Formats: sequence, structure tokens, C-alpha cells
Amino acid sequence: MSLEGREEMRAILARHFLLKHLEDSELDQLLKFAKLRRARPGEVLFQKGDPGDGLLGILKGRVKISTISAEGKEVVLNILAPGELFGEIALIDGKDRSADATVMENAELVVIDARDFLPFLEERPDLTTRLLVMLCERVRWVNDLYEDAVFMHLPARLAKHLIRLGETFGVEGDDGSLRISLKLSQQDLGNLMGTTRESVNKQMRAWVEDGVVEVESGYITIRNRDQLELYCDPW
Repeated sequence: MSLEGREEMRAILARHFLLKHLEDSELDQLLKFAKLRRARPGEVLFQKGDPGDGLLGILKGRVKISTISAEGKEVVLNILAPGELFGEIALIDGKDRSADATVMENAELVVIDARDFLPFLEERPDLTTRLLVMLCERVRWVNDLYEDAVFMHLPARLAKHLIRLGETFGVEGDDGSLRISLKLSQQDLGNLMGTTRESVNKQMRAWVEDGVVEVESGYITIRNRDQLELYCDPW
């Protein structure tokens, strides 16, 4: 790995909630175990049921975390951006992966094997505590998805997801619009909410006509966030 690549990896790890309190010497120790992995769109990093043999972090690109229902329908649990770590659940409990991880666009990943990370973790109780906080945040995220599916009707759920995507991947325009810099098909949006492409298509067409959003070549721009937030009312 080049010196530039290692410094970039170090900067990503140093900013992460889990690792940002490490001393420089400890971060350097962790970097000794780190490996760089490049992946292309559509590449599966791991599947549900695979051994949880490592922790991964995103340097560049985006990764989709999903699972497949018994009927063969994909449900997207999260979309991760650069600077985020994942794969920690199976890493900690020693069990199999709980979901699939698929690359959405050209990506560079840092990989730390469990055999290297777990001994490092055992020496840092404070790091273990922060890891538990991160796991709790993931559980809360999944709980929110479940509650939305049960209690919210489609327009509210879709509006909430678009706002979340805008907050994570949005690029603000001079006119106050917010362009989601992640190419998403309406099937992708359906999978993200556990609903059909047709239902998403119908609602998006209505919002395009009303000037709330704009869709161009798979990219969504939020034109009227205030109106979109009004749709988040579950009733």
C-alpha cells in the first residue's frame, strides 16, 4: 500500500466514533493489521451466514447492507458511506454474518481480521464500551425501520427515507435544493422500505408533478424539503 493510501486509511479510522480516542501509538498498532481491499459495483463482500472473520471500514464508495426474505425479496437495512465501519456484530459475538454486504459503486475498504482486532479490543475496555454504543445505535436504527413499516403509510415512510438519504448523501444546490448523490432506482427505494417498485413509482410521480422532488437519470433531488417533512406525519 502506498504511503498516501495508508495516511488516508489512518485519517478515516482516526475520525470514526469508535476509534477517535485512541492514542497515536495505538492507532499505528491497529494500522499494522489493516489491509486495503478494492471492490467493484455489485461485488458481494459477505453474505448472511458467512463467518464473521473481520471488521470493515469504507474509505471510498458506498455499501448496501441487506437481507433476503423467505420469498426471495430483498430488504435493504442500510446504505453506508465513507468513514463508516461495519461487520462488527458477527465479529464480536463470533457467530455468522447477520446480513449481506454489497458494493454499490467503486469502493476502497480497510479490512482488519478478527484474530488481530479482538486481542486489541481486549486491552482497551473503553473501546469495548464505545463499540457497545455503536451496536446500540444499529439496533435503534433497525427498530425505527420496523416501527415505520408497521405504523406509517407509504408517503410518510418514503418521505422519511428521502430526508435521511438527503442528510447522509445530499449535495446542496445554490437554489436550496438537495441532490442525493447516490444513484437509486425505484426498485432500490422499494427494497429500502420493504414495498413494491410500483408503489414507489406512483408516489414519486405525484411528488414530481407537485414540484417536491425531481428525478433525473436515477438521481433524486429534493426541491421542497419543508413539504416533504410534512408528509412524514404517520397519519
